[in-house]
Amino acid sequence: MDDHALLAEQMAYYRAGAAEYDRSYAERDDLRALPTVFDDLPIAGDVLELACGTGRWTPLLAARAHSVTAVDAAAEVLAIARTRTPSHNVQFVQTNLFEWTPPQRYDTVFFAFWLSHVPPARLPDFWNSVAAALAPGGNAVFIDDGPAMAAEEDVLPDRSVPTAVRHWNDGRPYRIVKVFHDAETLTGDLTALGWSAHIRPVSGNFVGVAKPPVPTD
Repeated sequence: MDDHALLAEQMAYYRAGAAEYDRSYAERDDLRALPTVFDDLPIAGDVLELACGTGRWTPLLAARAHSVTAVDAAAEVLAIARTRTPSHNVQFVQTNLFEWTPPQRYDTVFFAFWLSHVPPARLPDFWNSVAAALAPGGNAVFIDDGPAMAAEEDVLPDRSVPTAVRHWNDGRPYRIVKVFHDAETLTGDLTALGWSAHIRPVSGNFVGVAKPPVPTD
């Protein structure tokens, strides 16, 4: 399966399970602990949130930002996010993140549990798009599953694109992209792309802050 087909199935998974998505935040101790590190993250100014999902993080961003543009491709999760985040400084946008060009530059680009869903072959372009979206001096801030969480997934072996199988309550299987980055390797990958990154493990996950390459022209 090429990554286009896999990404389409991944989208179907999140659309079908929008109403069930938040259960993991009630069931997983590591997710309940993550908001405690949020206050130390450099969230400020105009914020772009990629793959906002049901808006678990959007209210936290809105409380510290001048504005938040929260983007996701699935209308079903955005409907939930809108009810969770009635803040006047939040705008929701439904679009395919791999095809969308932001209308402005932002002081912060934030994404939680999205990087692991980006196929490896698309990562350089993804990071380039994040850099292009950042205003001078801005930060990319990201949170995701670390390698320890691979034991919790039904990972398919020997795939050209790292793939896991997930189910919602109806039992139907969905294949998704799932890349378990470790902090050291991800830091090295970003450094090779010219970024300055600090990534630290937190309760089986990792939290990262990165600055893009400084333009030379």
